[in-house]
Amino acid sequence: MVTDVIAQAMPTDAAPFGAYAPSPFVRSALSLTGKLPDTWAGRRCAFFLRNLVLRSLAGAPLDIEALGARMRIKPYNNISEKKVLFTPQFFDAEELAILRSAITEDFVFLDVGANAGFYALHAAAHAGPRARILAIEPQPEIFERLVWNIGVNRFGTVKAIACALADRAGEVTLFLDPSNIGEASIKIVGSANAPTLRVPARTMLDVIRDERFDHVDAIKLDVQGAEDLILEPFLAMAPQSLWPRLLILENSESRWQTDLHALLKRYGFREIARTRLNAVYTHG
Repeated sequence: MVTDVIAQAMPTDAAPFGAYAPSPFVRSALSLTGKLPDTWAGRRCAFFLRNLVLRSLAGAPLDIEALGARMRIKPYNNISEKKVLFTPQFFDAEELAILRSAITEDFVFLDVGANAGFYALHAAAHAGPRARILAIEPQPEIFERLVWNIGVNRFGTVKAIACALADRAGEVTLFLDPSNIGEASIKIVGSANAPTLRVPARTMLDVIRDERFDHVDAIKLDVQGAEDLILEPFLAMAPQSLWPRLLILENSESRWQTDLHALLKRYGFREIARTRLNAVYTHG
């Protein structure tokens, strides 16, 4: 059964925000890594300081404010959490700026493959009280982190949904990467020997209809190569009124069975940006 968690829910972690505040050394290191330039030397320095900080933490989480929101970060087996903690200036900066520029008074945003909530929380921090933001994440351990981060912020506009999106409703196999648990996918991750679990699945159109949205302003779709399984049937079946004005799409061309870039252009989407990891499209 799909679990929906409303933003007003209390965090499940008993320790309140601030219980894992950075030490003076960690705070200084994070201040430095967060200012480094996007150069070879800057990244090497960040990597060196990151290792020192992780050794000093000895497995403990950290409570920080980043991307406009409070977060409890566990930077050990999730690359995205490491990026947000140590080098937030490198974390999808162009994509997030475009997302902010699309925010309206009644902003509707789907963060598909939400991880620990970085896009969803960033949007909530800049949107008003009439926004409706869905953070969709199928990996149970990551979903717990997502829920905690939503609850500790109290924006009141973010809802977490524990499911995968796919081309049909039911149950699917989720492939896991133990070294990067934020990279789970309904397509094989790494090798056929990757650990798996069964999770509920819904279609994107079903989710939008269940939420009674009459429009969608933006979608971020980052599902490790399964973007085609979600997007192609959605565009074929959804009325144009529910197509997103802004689409941030993980560029996983090598794993797609459909050329999504060509498909989006046929449906009238226009590419406005291409970064190392993502392509950004607008429609209308």
